[in-house]
Amino acid sequence: MGWIVRLPFFVILMGLGAIAMIVPAMHAVVMEDFNTMRVFFYGFILFSTLTLMIGLATAGYEPRSVARSQLIGLLAAFTALPIMFALPFYEAVGNTTFLNAWFEMVSSFTTTGATVYDNAGRLTPSQHLWRGLVGWLGGLLVWVTAVSIFAPMNLGGFEVRATGRAATGAFSQIAQVADPSERLVRYTLTLTPIYTGLTGALWMGLVIAGEFPYIALMHAMATLSTSGISAIGGLYFAASGFWGELLIFCFFVFALSRLTFSRDLIRESDQSLRRDPEFTTALFLIGTVTMLLFLRHFIGAAEQAEPANVQQMTAAFWGALFTVTSFLTTTGFESHFWAGATDWSGLSTPGLFLIGMALIGGGVATTAGGVKLLRIYALYRHSEREQERLLHPSSIGGGGRDARRIRKQGAYISWVFFMLFALSIAAVMLMLSLTGVQFETAMVLAVSALSTTGPLASVAAETPIAYSGIPDAAKVILAFAMVLGRLEALAIIALFNPEIWQR
Repeated sequence: MGWIVRLPFFVILMGLGAIAMIVPAMHAVVMEDFNTMRVFFYGFILFSTLTLMIGLATAGYEPRSVARSQLIGLLAAFTALPIMFALPFYEAVGNTTFLNAWFEMVSSFTTTGATVYDNAGRLTPSQHLWRGLVGWLGGLLVWVTAVSIFAPMNLGGFEVRATGRAATGAFSQIAQVADPSERLVRYTLTLTPIYTGLTGALWMGLVIAGEFPYIALMHAMATLSTSGISAIGGLYFAASGFWGELLIFCFFVFALSRLTFSRDLIRESDQSLRRDPEFTTALFLIGTVTMLLFLRHFIGAAEQAEPANVQQMTAAFWGALFTVTSFLTTTGFESHFWAGATDWSGLSTPGLFLIGMALIGGGVATTAGGVKLLRIYALYRHSEREQERLLHPSSIGGGGRDARRIRKQGAYISWVFFMLFALSIAAVMLMLSLTGVQFETAMVLAVSALSTTGPLASVAAETPIAYSGIPDAAKVILAFAMVLGRLEALAIIALFNPEIWQR
């Protein structure tokens, strides 16, 4: 185990990616898809050998700063590993371009879930499984690196509650005494069983609800990783129906707050979920937006000649509740009953609501993308305090040291990140426009890429946007936007900080 820890982070991820190719190969054997089996098995041999050679060549490598090396390795993982994932996928599909295969793997690994294969029947089950598995591994990577890399460096949303000291001082004893490599290994061994167990529990629950095992596994992996990758185009044709959606809805909580799975890893074990600002903010947003959408359809239905029945009202409410929560977690699953609200009221659902939910995103250190709930909470508390000062200039805010920190330093860095996020959207829209993409389409695609919510393109726009129909140059731009949205601008800017290179 010691020599593995001393290997560069990217080499370890490369080896794990090569081993993962055995899964679709074994599945293809069962499905008698021998072409896919052969391609992925050869890919496993090829990239395992390549990883071994690179590992031997870099065995004695000792970086000056292990934390900086891990951050660079994480950036390299999201940019270079999709090329390795795309090679066997490209050979297995056959009738596609390598650019499309690479775009698909970038989308999957960043848990975006945007697909250029609009026809789900174009890919074999084993090829769909590879898409879902890559997305699931990307979600696991986000879980581990958020706690072991981003948190000690005050990145990824942890900067909102940072004290200005080294972040390792706010961690458990493991984080205080272990070097970055050892901390990465320990958190991986701790979080992987939790992540795998939750996926397995949801998988079994969906099977019990009546879903086909293969589809249930795909949807379970897509839910925990918030990738939204499905082999049947979403939940509309899912055999599990309402009960399957209810199970998935319950598991959305793991994308709303890090306290649901990593409370003991960070010094927050004394904080309950109901007092977590991220979770309470999520409940407020979900409740408010759901009621607004429901009331809109209710008023539209009241103007019709035929009165609405209780079943239609219940279906419309559930469709809004599930879909709003799904897009807040940046999963992008659309409820089977979502379209029923339109049939009930005769009004189309404005996609701007879902765009707003995806922009806000889920919790810090979760697989969700977007601006993150903790930053939104910090901006809200700051604005609330400013309004109080307008009425009572000499008042004292109170709330303790943590509350003051969030209202001041936390709100400041949250505003900086929000501006960077907005500028990133504008820059991506501009580059997409230069490739010939229309303004509205460019806006939806930019938000979907930077918030890692790929299904947003088919739901939020006035007419569904097909990723297969955009220019190749636009696909490249969106692929790099997905990486930027997954790593966040602050993490990439941190690489240019002179202090991190002097450590």
